[in-house]
Amino acid sequence: MNNMARGFISFIVFVAAYFLSFWLFFAQIAPDHALWLGSIGALLAAIAAARFTWIWMADRGNGWLSAMAFGALITGGIGFVCGFFGPMIFTPEANQGPLLGIFITGPLGVVAGAAGGAAWHWWRGKNFRMQK
Repeated sequence: MNNMARGFISFIVFVAAYFLSFWLFFAQIAPDHALWLGSIGALLAAIAAARFTWIWMADRGNGWLSAMAFGALITGGIGFVCGFFGPMIFTPEANQGPLLGIFITGPLGVVAGAAGGAAWHWWRGKNFRMQK
């Protein structure tokens, strides 16, 4: 995969991992007067996730199960973050907004990502066989 696509996907993973880890984990454990500690922890977690994504996408020897799991994690995470925080941003008066991410966009993102990962692996394998 070319570096531009790897960079874009790694950036999306970075943003999703930052918000997900900050609001669901680090903001809960950091004291109110030192919320910057939670921000640093979320930043380190997001950097680790983006680095893993960058390295994983460069490896050409992954199997179809790995491609499905990676696609499911990435797309499910993005779907969850968008569905969880989107209603809070656009309609803050809605009391059940975050449930969209938990019950609808997160699980649908996992299923769509797994199917997309399998299709990507099949397409990649077919194109590499034709080049050899």
